[in-house]
Amino acid sequence: MVPEIKCLKAPKEELFTALDPIKEKLRTFTRAKQACMKTAQHINSQAQHTERQIKAEFEKLHQFLREEEEVRLAALREEEEQKSRIMEEKIENIARNISSLSDKITAIEKAIESEDISFLKIYKDTKRSCLAAFKIQSLLTPACRYRAQCTLQDPELLSGALIDVAKHLGNLKFRVWEKMLGVVQYTPVTLDPNTVHPCLSLSDDLTRVRNTEDKRPLPDNPERFDFGVAVLGSEGYTSGKHSWEVEVGNKPSWSLGVARKSVDRKGQIRAIPEKGFWVLSQRNWDLYGACSSEKKCIKLRRKPQRIRVQLDYDRGVVSFFDPSDMTQIYTCKGTFRERMFPFLSPYISEDGSNPGALTVCPGSVSIIAIPFQ
Repeated sequence: MVPEIKCLKAPKEELFTALDPIKEKLRTFTRAKQACMKTAQHINSQAQHTERQIKAEFEKLHQFLREEEEVRLAALREEEEQKSRIMEEKIENIARNISSLSDKITAIEKAIESEDISFLKIYKDTKRSCLAAFKIQSLLTPACRYRAQCTLQDPELLSGALIDVAKHLGNLKFRVWEKMLGVVQYTPVTLDPNTVHPCLSLSDDLTRVRNTEDKRPLPDNPERFDFGVAVLGSEGYTSGKHSWEVEVGNKPSWSLGVARKSVDRKGQIRAIPEKGFWVLSQRNWDLYGACSSEKKCIKLRRKPQRIRVQLDYDRGVVSFFDPSDMTQIYTCKGTFRERMFPFLSPYISEDGSNPGALTVCPGSVSIIAIPFQ
């Protein structure tokens, strides 16, 4: 072999060996680029879907306000028509009285102006006419003249004749807002679509989660569960007391409770406190709770349709209740040092064996107006 060629072989082999990790790094960056491109497409899709939902929700509010505006304008028009009709009747009645009085005055003045015996002939008729028309109480006739005192009352403006402006405008925006509670609802927990497993689907209002037939092509972002079919709430808690209710219905299997922010979302989930989960689970109609790695079977007289989750962060207590009668089902204790999130899992559904959804129930909302003390 030519010495020069032999001298080149070793460096080339060394460079060839060094090339492998570089190629692997290139493949890594290529996969990352593809993942970023997929994420960018998903961001665009999310924005478009969210925009449609925002517009749809505001259209509902606009429709409510339009209908409420029409109802209140109709009430104003009705009051205007009613009071205008009453006033027209009042005006017509006064006009009739004015016309009658004018006619009688003219007739009496003509009778008085008569200087012949015809006055005496019409005197009794004029007197009788005055008595009948004006309900004269007494008739005095000194010096061939008479003066009548009538019981006809003077016209007066009706009380409450004007539009009740205060009724229509007083605290208008507040009263509309108060009525709006009937068409809007508040849920103490909304679910985070960026954490949901690809085999799960959320409702548009982010309050219901259910299994899907197929795995959706969602980005594998760090927040998302990729093995455990679960989802977290969108907001976590670092102090205080918090509670929410979940409709479980007749689902045979599910899990719900709270989870630490730092729980491992990749790979299989062990829903136990040691792994950052404080949950109540049902598997094939059997209830289980876990305060440690050992799960405890819970016996109840009847299966609840709803579960109330109650978190006392400062005391490190998570309790579960049947809200129909507030029967305590189970209580877990722990030490919370980081943000805790609501956790829901409708569990797997193979061949439709676990149908149904988990739904966060709306909370009650009330408005209390407190006047100045």
